[in-house]
Amino acid sequence: MPPNLSGRYTFVSQDNLDPYLKALDINMALRKIVKLLKPEKEFVQDGEHMVIRTLTTFRNYTMDFMLGVEFEEDLGSIDGRKCQTTVSWEGETLVCVQKGEVKNRGWRQWLEGDLLHLLGPQAC
Repeated sequence: MPPNLSGRYTFVSQDNLDPYLKALDINMALRKIVKLLKPEKEFVQDGEHMVIRTLTTFRNYTMDFMLGVEFEEDLGSIDGRKCQTTVSWEGETLVCVQKGEVKNRGWRQWLEGDLLHLLGPQAC
C-alpha cells in the first residue's frame, strides 16, 4: 500500500537543479530565479484524488488530479506548455509521466523518513 503524502514539506537542499531545469528546457533567466527559491510542497490526498501545491514567494502552482487518470496539465505559468499528464504509484514512489512537445518529462517523488525527495526527468 502506497504512503499517504498528505502534509506540508519544507525545502531543505537541492542537488543538480540546474541540469534538471535545463532538461525541462527552462530558459536561463527563469532557472536563475528558480534556484533562489525555497519552495514548500503541500499534498492533500483523499483516496485516489490528490492535490499537490508548490508554494513559493515567486509563483504558486497547483496540480489537482485523480491517480492513474490522464489529464491535460496547463504549465503555462511555469514554462508556457501544456501536456497530457498521468500520476500514479509505483510501489511507494509517486510517478508523473508527461506527454507533449518534449519527450521524457515528468518526475518521481517519495518519502525517506520525513524528507520528501524529487527526481527529475532525466532519471524517469
